[in-house]
Formats: sequence, structure tokens, C-alpha cells
Amino acid sequence: MRILAAIGALAIAIGLAAAAFFFGGFYSIAGTTEDPAVVTWALTRVRTASINRHATATAPASFNDPATVQSGARAYATFGCATCHGAPGVKWQKFSEGLHPDPPDLKEVAGELSPAQLFWVIKNGINMTGMPSFEQAGATDTEIWSIAAFVKKLPVVSDADYKTWTASLDPASPAK
Repeated sequence: MRILAAIGALAIAIGLAAAAFFFGGFYSIAGTTEDPAVVTWALTRVRTASINRHATATAPASFNDPATVQSGARAYATFGCATCHGAPGVKWQKFSEGLHPDPPDLKEVAGELSPAQLFWVIKNGINMTGMPSFEQAGATDTEIWSIAAFVKKLPVVSDADYKTWTASLDPASPAK
């Protein structure tokens, strides 16, 4: 019984110390400060588990259709995705390097994610990363699926194709 009481007291003391550390402002939330490895590990695990649990939508039959991919390239450009993630022949904007964590290079991660996972992330965004919800930005599910289709094909899209597909867009016009 004494051992259980000691464990309980120790747990309370650790909880109070952690609360004082975090709520007392000792933990730096600066974007220039690297997270401790345990924080990075925990956030990565939580993000992955959440995406895996919630990404249950079925891709439309037109997902691999070239017209859908091209439409996705236009939506990708219109909604400003290249600003943080870059695009074929387009470097990401310098300010995106200040985001913490860094935005992923979608050419590298596209193969690791299913269409449903891409759709869910694009639609809902990811807290504490700078990735917005494109649904809240005004994108329709059809547009979001087309962006997901484009991202899935991104590793094989040439600079020339992307330029051709997005040439009709006015770069000065704001997203929807």
C-alpha cells in the first residue's frame, strides 16, 4: 500500500512540475527552437495515427484521369500550395523555411500517402504546422480530390507539363 501511495505522490509531483514548466513559460515555443526529440517523436506519432484513423474517404473513379491531374495542378497553383511545397520548376517561397516543422517536399512523400490520406490532409489541414484546411479556404471536395490526384502524380510531373497546365492562371490573382 505504501508503494502505491509513493507512486501516486511521485506522479502528482511530476505532473505539478510539468505544469509549472509548460504553463510557467519555461518551454520555448519559438519557431527557431528545435523541439526536443521526444516532442518531435510524439507529434509525428499523433499526426500519423490521426491521419490513419480519419482518412477513410474513397477516391473518385476519375482520380487517375489526366484531366483530373491537370485540374489538380491548376487548383494546386491557385490555392498557393507551391508557396510552401514548391512545384515542378517552381521553388517554394523563402518565408516557408521559417515554418516549424518544415513543409514536406511533396515529391518525396507523395508515394508514402494514400489518396485518402492526401485528401484528408488537404481538406482538414494539420494543427501547429501551418498546413491550412482547404475546405475552410473555400475548396470543394472535387477540387481537393483533384489536388490530391496531382500530388500523387507529382513525382513524375515534368516542369514543362506543370508550366503548360498552369499557364492560363494569372499569378497576381488571389486564391478563391
